[in-house]
Amino acid sequence: MAEILVLDDVLDAVVLIKKILDKQGHTVHIFTEEKDAIAYAETHRVDLAILDIKLKKMSGIQVLEQLKKMKPDISVIMLTGYPTVETVREAIDLGAGEYCVKPIDKMELEEKVADILARRS
Repeated sequence: MAEILVLDDVLDAVVLIKKILDKQGHTVHIFTEEKDAIAYAETHRVDLAILDIKLKKMSGIQVLEQLKKMKPDISVIMLTGYPTVETVREAIDLGAGEYCVKPIDKMELEEKVADILARRS
């Protein structure tokens, strides 16, 4: 199963994602602070990062850029409550493999995680 990093500035959101993905057998590491998530990724294996676009100090796009510089092979799913064509395009150009709109649909998240992890192998 996968090592998954989840970053959202809303604690309830990361807890919900963790509960969903724990049941799938993944190991999920949750963060509400950008610097903590980036620091964790520097020193640990991360197969998949799930990043909210709207964060406190940085954007999810900026975090995506940093993670891809450190770990070019990392898979990424972006989350947003405010989808726009521009943010979708930018996220995909920077290497995000999937995009989920909030509120998170359990089945959609499970399917997208399974799909993106299947592409890694």
